[in-house]
Amino acid sequence: MTTVAGRATGLRPGAQVLGDDAVPAALALCAVDPVAAVLASARLELAATGGLARTGNELWGYAEDGQLLAVVLVSANLVPVAPGLDRRTRARALAGFAELAARRPRSYSSLVGPAELVMDLWQVLSDGRAPARDVRADQPSMVIDGPPRVAADPLVRTSRPAELDIVLPACVRMFTEEVGYSPMSGGGAGYTSRVRGLIAAGRSLVRVEDDKGAPRVVFKAELAAVGLGVAQVQGVWVTPDRRGTGLSEPGMAAVVRLAQRDLAPVVSLYANVYNTRAIAAYLAVGFRQVGTYATIQL
Repeated sequence: MTTVAGRATGLRPGAQVLGDDAVPAALALCAVDPVAAVLASARLELAATGGLARTGNELWGYAEDGQLLAVVLVSANLVPVAPGLDRRTRARALAGFAELAARRPRSYSSLVGPAELVMDLWQVLSDGRAPARDVRADQPSMVIDGPPRVAADPLVRTSRPAELDIVLPACVRMFTEEVGYSPMSGGGAGYTSRVRGLIAAGRSLVRVEDDKGAPRVVFKAELAAVGLGVAQVQGVWVTPDRRGTGLSEPGMAAVVRLAQRDLAPVVSLYANVYNTRAIAAYLAVGFRQVGTYATIQL
């Protein structure tokens, strides 16, 4: 296989496991809609310099006539990218990915990405499988590419390595509230390492207040995926006793400003459609909806 002008050539027809030489072509697919594809492009940009094996990800591709048309990034999540395909071509690609998945060891525990794509992929993957643990089919995908409309909270800043002992419990509480179980089940070494890594990379943002002589996190967010000029915000959380006290909007404005200053000009996120309070806050800050995500927990 060779790569010319961002396109992989010489691919065999159908779904297949790709190597490092296909990463530029996969990134070119992501670039068609970088907001929708940021979860994949963030990992692929790392693979472009360090290789797929070093990132711990596997890359699947679907080709016709020697051209790469769709990819799936495989890690803890399955993240599909298939921009601009007509329905029949997309159906062939997803069927190919389902056949490939049936032959590969399963490392993933969820599917996440553009809603229509994720839901169609799950439909072909789920034949004969146990029901999904949780299906969130309507998660507005939102973006801001200019300055926030509200003043930024000056107390929101990047977390410090020495603050892991107060940041980690806040992250665990957010995760448990969001998905219904603790990420520390089974010891939590992987989750702790992830939080530590985000802090070390300057992508963990917090507001810390004094609580009876001890510091505690009252607002936090992570810039967990950055790729192709887009920084995706995840894990936004306000401690329960401070909700409704005006932390969310200025906190998110600060997150946007810090992300745009240090990482990417475009800031995105996705939220559950039923979380109307959070969505209202994002809209007030200046986010606008540009699509819909879906998440399926297996």
